[in-house]
Amino acid sequence: MMFLLGAFIAGGALGFSADRAMRVGHGRDRGSRAYRQRMAEELNLTPQQQSSMDSLIDLKHRQIMALYKPLKSQLDSTAVLARVVSDSTHAQIKRLLNPDQRAKLDKMRAAAQKELAVRRGGDTAGGGRPPGPPLF
Repeated sequence: MMFLLGAFIAGGALGFSADRAMRVGHGRDRGSRAYRQRMAEELNLTPQQQSSMDSLIDLKHRQIMALYKPLKSQLDSTAVLARVVSDSTHAQIKRLLNPDQRAKLDKMRAAAQKELAVRRGGDTAGGGRPPGPPLF
């Protein structure tokens, strides 16, 4: 049982890390523009300083994305494998339970997956959920 708990925690941490790594840059325009504007106002930047700062931030973003690009397929593959392990563990746990417990476990898992999808900004139906391990 401790092994299964450890596998569950490791899968969740891996899925969380992969999700964060793949989200670098998503939603960047909204937050980045607001942050840049706030910096320009609080630092009282000249138009030339603001333009130079924008160029540097854009360059930083491109460099960071280039760092993550080679890892994307590896992270996606790992997330798919983690999902297979998690699904297998779920099936094994269900074999230990009576029919009522199985139904409750399935409801708990569905609710946890829905909550995760909402937190990730994904489809709450689960079909559009980003790759990653299910919660249990």
